[in-house]
Amino acid sequence: MLTIKDIAKKAGVSVATVSKVMNGYDDIGEVTKAKVLKIIEETNYRPNANAQSLRTNKSFLVGLFFKDHQDSGLKHPFFRGIISGLETTLVENNYDMILFSTNWEDQFSYLEKCEFRNVDGAILMGMPKDDPKLVEFLEAKFPAVFIDLDIVTENSSYVISDNKIGARKAVRHLIELGHQKIAIITGESITVPTRERLIGYKLEMAAQNLKIRDDWIIEGHFSVNGGYESMQKILELPEQPTAIFCQGDEIAIGAMQAIEARGLSVPADFSLIGFDDIEISQYLNPGLTTVCQKKEAMGSAAANMILDLISKSEAGVEPIILETELIIRNSTRKL
Repeated sequence: MLTIKDIAKKAGVSVATVSKVMNGYDDIGEVTKAKVLKIIEETNYRPNANAQSLRTNKSFLVGLFFKDHQDSGLKHPFFRGIISGLETTLVENNYDMILFSTNWEDQFSYLEKCEFRNVDGAILMGMPKDDPKLVEFLEAKFPAVFIDLDIVTENSSYVISDNKIGARKAVRHLIELGHQKIAIITGESITVPTRERLIGYKLEMAAQNLKIRDDWIIEGHFSVNGGYESMQKILELPEQPTAIFCQGDEIAIGAMQAIEARGLSVPADFSLIGFDDIEISQYLNPGLTTVCQKKEAMGSAAANMILDLISKSEAGVEPIILETELIIRNSTRKL
């Protein structure tokens, strides 16, 4: 196996010089640096992970915890997009990622798992704020980035979409199409996106002087089944809305199925709008109008943020709030 000593010998320099070139020190001449890098490229040399870990006191590993409330795990299309962005950016920075189990009954805490696997930092998404395992984790001041959970400490920060503005875009689109009777199907109330999207819905309805009816606010789940069951409740109301804002695309898919099961259709009987822009949304019939979250950008931003926290190049990293985009397809129509 090729070692750093071999590289140094081939280049006619010291091991220390090769190490400095590999770690980006700026006190090495350009000619020497180019010579060393050329040999590294030609030999396809890769540093030994254990040796690098001992030298830098880093494992070059990031732990990933995520939990969605329907136990769909890696099958969930929203999480898959984020994980793709995480992986791409971490790999570009010579980091690997470990996926941790987040079974609520697991006897090990988040902190214990991070310490056991010796990860340098952690990314957590889908956890509610009242998760008891977060208390010990935050007290330990372990480098952490939260996705869709607004926690900021000296050693942690978060990445989230602008859920309020995104919800307002969705409701405003329906209003511009002539709808005034607009219902909302939410996800689980314990999540930050659910609360913020509900606030956005209410803000836009109030801004347009439209009535907000309690019986048109249906709490469901971020799942197809959740959307189906919630839409069934709307279909039983004595006075029904003409449009429904679904807080997630999977909710909208379930709602669409419930509408069709009653012999009705989208958008002829109900205009329907989702949130997320998961891949299947464009292939539905009709195609789903939705608010796009930039999922891979969220993952990439979270990866860069955790690397900053690990390296301590930033003290108290500011949260990142990403813009959303309204994607208009055929599930909404003008009244």
